[in-house]
Amino acid sequence: MTALSSEDSPVYLRLRATIAAGILRGDYRAGDQLPSVRAFAAEHGANPLTVAKAYQTFQDDGYVEVRRGVGMFVLPGAAEALRVAERETFVTTHWPRILGHIDLLGLDARDLLAHERA
Repeated sequence: MTALSSEDSPVYLRLRATIAAGILRGDYRAGDQLPSVRAFAAEHGANPLTVAKAYQTFQDDGYVEVRRGVGMFVLPGAAEALRVAERETFVTTHWPRILGHIDLLGLDARDLLAHERA
């Protein structure tokens, strides 16, 4: 699963992308508690069950731990492991689609990179 998400992705994946971006940016560091499911759902106008599903993916992937009755906490090394996983997903899944779109539009990737830095 990936932090890079599109509008046509399931809601739980878009929510997961938001949380993943927060971990990668350092908004949530090792030992930090993630917002409660209810608080995150309210903030993003989502169903708490959908948020719980997004949170569960982080637990399944070993990026967070649940402390019963307390909440969900980011594990040490989570940001680094998540970054590695996200890079792999980007290179193998997203980048080929992006390159295909660049080719379809007749653009040159080098020109795009030069344009972005100008």
